[in-house]
Amino acid sequence: MKNDNAIFYTCSLIEYIGRVTKNTRKAVVEYLGEDIDRIYKYADVFHCEPIEKVADDFIVRNHIPEGIYDVVAKAKYAVPDYWDIGEVFSRLIEDNYDDAVSGIKAVFQSWLAEKILNFNSDLYYQSREYLSACYKEGKVLAA
Repeated sequence: MKNDNAIFYTCSLIEYIGRVTKNTRKAVVEYLGEDIDRIYKYADVFHCEPIEKVADDFIVRNHIPEGIYDVVAKAKYAVPDYWDIGEVFSRLIEDNYDDAVSGIKAVFQSWLAEKILNFNSDLYYQSREYLSACYKEGKVLAA
């Protein structure tokens, strides 16, 4: 399942929606519910439209409210864009799950998601092997 573009797009869209609505990614996954299956299945179609439009459609469709979780505002340093973070999450899913949709839901609802999104740490740009090992161990491992 390596380099699954549909996982990458779905993760990037979740990250984008989280930033726009200022919700935790766990909350975004909960609001999207079964639409995660739809996004994953039709990622190649959704990718043809601007991500802003696709995100807005899903925000309206799922009544995703404005939250107060703003990881970008909390960052003291340059923030990676939503595509970069989508790639971090997609690799973590590819390395730990055979079923993409289950993996997307599990990883974004995990303890590690919020750690990765702390842009004042260096965790988000660690190697995929290291992040996978942390995920499997259930804690951030000593470097």
